[in-house]
Amino acid sequence: MNAQKKYRLHHSIGYHLSIAARMQERRLDDWMRPMGLTRTTWCILLAVANEDLTRPSEIADFVGIDRTATSRALRSMEEAGLVSRRSASTDRRMTEVSLSQKALDLVAQGTPMAVENNSLITEQLNDSESAELYRLLKKSLEGKERGLKQL
Repeated sequence: MNAQKKYRLHHSIGYHLSIAARMQERRLDDWMRPMGLTRTTWCILLAVANEDLTRPSEIADFVGIDRTATSRALRSMEEAGLVSRRSASTDRRMTEVSLSQKALDLVAQGTPMAVENNSLITEQLNDSESAELYRLLKKSLEGKERGLKQL
């Protein structure tokens, strides 16, 4: 290469973020699959169960996926008996999502797995380092809407 500086893949923060994210995603997928869940359906369950989000648009924003993907996931979750959708009592044009008991049971069953999965990514860090990593990642993602579409 000319005078241009070489891009060193293994010196890239993005590369290491990708590897760490992929490892965590694969492990979570493997653990959730026997429960009939994907990362997306797991995140939707958490949005409704733990964050009290009921509108598909709120759920999409919370999970970080587009509304079409959310609608598709909700449809399959409804077919699996995990959620029900109905018109909102205040505005019939709006849809509200609620969880079945089966879904609530899956949240209870999956939560320890998700907690363990999260701890595996930070087990080499002390509490201060873990908090700092979290703070820095949040800070770096604050401007994500600048030029990036939702996944």
